[in-house]
Amino acid sequence: MNKYGLIGHPLGHSMSPLIHEKLFALSGITDYSYELIDIAPENLAESEDMLKQLKGFNITIPHKMAVIPMTDNMDESALRYNSVNCISNDNGIMTGYNTDCFGFVLSAENENLPLDKKVLLLGCGGVGRMIAVELVMHGAELTIAVIPQDIKIAELAVAEIAEKYDNANVKICLVSEIEGSFDLLVNATPVGMYPKCDACAVSDEIIANCGSVFDVIYNPVETLLMKKVRDMGKKAVGGAAMLVYQAVKAHEIWYGGKFKSEDIAEIIRAVEDEVNRMNK
Repeated sequence: MNKYGLIGHPLGHSMSPLIHEKLFALSGITDYSYELIDIAPENLAESEDMLKQLKGFNITIPHKMAVIPMTDNMDESALRYNSVNCISNDNGIMTGYNTDCFGFVLSAENENLPLDKKVLLLGCGGVGRMIAVELVMHGAELTIAVIPQDIKIAELAVAEIAEKYDNANVKICLVSEIEGSFDLLVNATPVGMYPKCDACAVSDEIIANCGSVFDVIYNPVETLLMKKVRDMGKKAVGGAAMLVYQAVKAHEIWYGGKFKSEDIAEIIRAVEDEVNRMNK
């Protein structure tokens, strides 16, 4: 039996088993297990032998950088962000990947969001930095808006991007000083996440000046930001699709899995249904 899993700490309730079980089922694979493996940071190093018994595993906070020494190879996607969220074990050779970036791009492109236009990105933490790079790679005119205590983080990220991408068109501003109109607004902050669902990262005026919205949050299924956008008759995409697509990429890596778009859409709906059920 091939063993797979998700490592992180604390894990709490995770959508990963639901998503991966459905992907294995679509592939006709029954001889497997997928487990949640809660590993405290201080116990990660001593867990290496156990993890090397797995055929593949996903990685979430706080281990995305700490697992790098366990890898024998790093895919370009992992090198790009110095962050690993998926490892494949090929006869003892551990290769690290970053499938979060694929999850963002695939879910956004599937909804025809304008990644190459004028984009306002809220937040520049781990996922925000990854999205910033992807937007620059797609040719976006990017504005990163952050709160005052995150200015240094944003400046460091922009410096790294400018060093790697000659054509980077990026500027930084405070959320309180956002000006102008944008084709796309991306929320990469936790503002609006369950259980604080009555929070919105930006004002109605800023939302009105944006053509469409991508919110990385998947719980709740519809954040207050997304509701405001839809009430204005504009497109809003939540984070469930990104979550599913990054898992789809893991299955492509682990054993060459291939999936139909309609099957992926069904899994996204299942995730959203489960989130709604949990929140009742």
